Amino acid sequence: MHIALIAGEASGDLLGGALIPALRARFPDARFSGVTGPRMREAGCDTIASIDRLSVMGIAEVLPKLPDLFRLRAELVARLSAERPDVVIGIDAPDFNLGLERRLRNCGLKTVHLVSPTVWAWRQGRVKTIARSADLVLCLFPFEPKFYAGHGVRAEYIGHPLAEELADPPAQADARRALGLPVDGPCLAVLPGSRGGELKQLAVPFAQTAALLAARTPGLHMVTPIAKPSLRPVMEQAIAEHAPGLDWTLVDGHSREAMRAADAVLLASGTATLECLLLDRPMVVGYRMSAFTAFLLDTLGMLKVRHVSLPNLLSADAVVPEFLQQHLQPAAMAEALAQLLADPATAARQRAQFAAVRSELRRNAAQASAAAIAELIAAR
Repeated sequence: MHIALIAGEASGDLLGGALIPALRARFPDARFSGVTGPRMREAGCDTIASIDRLSVMGIAEVLPKLPDLFRLRAELVARLSAERPDVVIGIDAPDFNLGLERRLRNCGLKTVHLVSPTVWAWRQGRVKTIARSADLVLCLFPFEPKFYAGHGVRAEYIGHPLAEELADPPAQADARRALGLPVDGPCLAVLPGSRGGELKQLAVPFAQTAALLAARTPGLHMVTPIAKPSLRPVMEQAIAEHAPGLDWTLVDGHSREAMRAADAVLLASGTATLECLLLDRPMVVGYRMSAFTAFLLDTLGMLKVRHVSLPNLLSADAVVPEFLQQHLQPAAMAEALAQLLADPATAARQRAQFAAVRSELRRNAAQASAAAIAELIAAR
């Protein structure tokens, strides 16, 4: 038995590192090889190429790397089509992996794509590419297989690995002590994103929101995790100009501890909202993209969902306030946060929905993935 895995970034390496032992439990004599990171290598996967060759984001950053990316894909097609592994598993990185999977599938190999692209939200035309590329799509969210069924793509729901990883978060007091925050008193975590473009759009309105909230909440303490050093000056300037004198702590990294330490969280839309749900923290979501991007999404009808935050997409009721584009108003966000801090019932409504989602997402994703892949191999 030979199983090939192609991971494209650090999160894919984590998924691959968890999947390999689950597959080995079913196929003890299997050999694993592919594009790997440290977790996959520790799990016993032989390295064809390093994950570093694929870990590129953005447009300006990708362009000079394109020749090497095309060369790597050609090398993988040649090698794997010759070695004929029993299955090839592309882990995330759809821009690279779907093209690779399509070529290998055309060579008669079985292919799996782990982590569905967000075709249900935007750029739905990509589902045609996925249908040509993957024999099986493994989905992290329960509503995704239904979408694929309408397009003739075999898809299995496996649950979300983060739901297991964050199943036992630290106590709030412990998180506060770990970050050097006051153990007593109200605390707001402010997370305006991990990318420079997000901070450019959100740092100022988030700081203004915190200032308005602090004016009506005695003893309020703010904490903001900084994703990388280059972003710290942006947040520091926003605080100095729009929220001077507030009790505000900036920490390097530790975003999960910051959320867990808080009584409420103001954050940008993205994966952090799912982490916040899994950490059982009430939240308000704000987001603003460039006017041109927003115009394109609206004019071309590219966005296909009513809500943008994962908690609202996953919950039975959309209980998380979302403030997007022109509605990203500090006064309105401060009011929503004040309700979470002052009214236990408002926070409890969110947390009740979050508890149901956590239960749904905890499916032992690695074992579920291995079972679906084993069934695909057996059906060959």
